[in-house]
Amino acid sequence: MDNLAEIVKKVVFAYASKGPNIRTFALANEDEKVYAVNIVDTKVHLRPAGVMVIARVEGDTVIIEDDLTDRPLVDALVAAGIPREKIVFADEMETQPE
Repeated sequence: MDNLAEIVKKVVFAYASKGPNIRTFALANEDEKVYAVNIVDTKVHLRPAGVMVIARVEGDTVIIEDDLTDRPLVDALVAAGIPREKIVFADEMETQPE
């Protein structure tokens, strides 16, 4: 499999698109292996800007922090070749005691 972080970045960035009243921005923190797409309402400003989708890579695991799309990121990651068992949702992770 190609570099896991590169696959996640490519898949997440595919969610960035143009629309008549929105702009999206692909964002990355390469050091932390965090990839996101931010969405901005450009015409009416009825909604505040926010994260549409965000995922990060820790070791050999992909953690989906948020996905507000109608095309689930988990499905796109699996279609890109990442095994489903290597993908977790942040809100489903157990909190580890400090």
